[in-house]
Amino acid sequence: MRILIYGINYSPELTGIGKYTGEMAEWLADNNYDVSVITAMPYYPEWKIHDDYKGKLWFKEVKNKVIVYRCPLYVPSKVNSIKRIIHELSFLATSSFRWIRLLFKKRFDLVICVNPPFHLSIYPYLYSKLKKTETVIHIQDLQVDAARSLNMLSNNFALEFMFKLESFFLKRSDYVSTLTDGMKRKIIDKDIPSEKILLLPNWVDLDKIKTLNKENSLRQQFNIPIEDFVILYAGNIGKKQGLDLLINVAEEYVDNKKLHFIIVGAGAELSNLKNMASSKKLENVKFYPLQPYDLLSALLATADLHLVLQRKGASDLVMPSKLTGILASGGCPVVSAERGSSLYSLINENKIGFICEPESKSALTDTINLALKSDIKSIKLNARAYAEKHLSQGNIMKSFMQQVGF
Repeated sequence: MRILIYGINYSPELTGIGKYTGEMAEWLADNNYDVSVITAMPYYPEWKIHDDYKGKLWFKEVKNKVIVYRCPLYVPSKVNSIKRIIHELSFLATSSFRWIRLLFKKRFDLVICVNPPFHLSIYPYLYSKLKKTETVIHIQDLQVDAARSLNMLSNNFALEFMFKLESFFLKRSDYVSTLTDGMKRKIIDKDIPSEKILLLPNWVDLDKIKTLNKENSLRQQFNIPIEDFVILYAGNIGKKQGLDLLINVAEEYVDNKKLHFIIVGAGAELSNLKNMASSKKLENVKFYPLQPYDLLSALLATADLHLVLQRKGASDLVMPSKLTGILASGGCPVVSAERGSSLYSLINENKIGFICEPESKSALTDTINLALKSDIKSIKLNARAYAEKHLSQGNIMKSFMQQVGF
């Protein structure tokens, strides 16, 4: 079976959608599928083309048995709504040349289009009409809904056009897959038949992400005593996370020399956060770059609490990808989620973390204080047990491929 995956993000990006798309492609290749990928140069979450790919245009590489067709794109140094749209459209334009070439080469049996951006679906749609190929649109984030709910785009005419275009593609794909029941309900509300919507949740490599003790963590590298309490945020630093709240909360604990806030990652809002922490003279907040994947278990073991923060309106529109690694490491997350959302139900029903109201300084402070007084050992055990039962990549991908008939 020949499978083509199309998406703007791909390995070796360490976080977000690219990480999962890369792992999906490599799992398929390891299970005897002929896999090709059309993607961009890696740039996320730093919003900077990785050094090994700078200056390159269109080229082909083979990574772990997957044929990867790379395309150039515009990557803004400072991200806003307009620049992000230009960024996404630039990849749509440059990747068109690869699609045209593929029309005259081998035919694929299945095309998986990873959203966002949602408008990438145009090429798989056209290809499926010409080649009679099955298509799956895999939705990692409900991009247009999030743009409206988070006020990232205020032009109502543009939003309505985007919703109509998204609906056109979703209705004409063979399947639509997404991460959670809540996201599935949002897609059903777009008049997409429930029988064509599949669940393909994010997974974790349970062999690579393990539970470690603090002695084997990165505390020594970060110069943090073993007995101190660490609150960690690791991952993308963007508008969806609303991390300015974290800086304001850290200010409440500035006199507690045994409590440390560690922010590890990159993203469009990183410089703003650093400026906030500097202006408030917060010595209890430290910033570090993204760590190599082989150090992820050690990084996660550094924390007593892990922060999984989202702004209001993001519930059931996005699913924080960092959560799977936290659970697999036996970590204790503090999750901002609205009551009734899939994320709220996941944490509450399985007793795998603390929940607080999004965008509320007092709610986050109260939740941290509660965690400081609680015995979180049972939560950590529940977290790892949940990951072992529900987040195995092999089980998730086998079920998905069976549902699409491959």
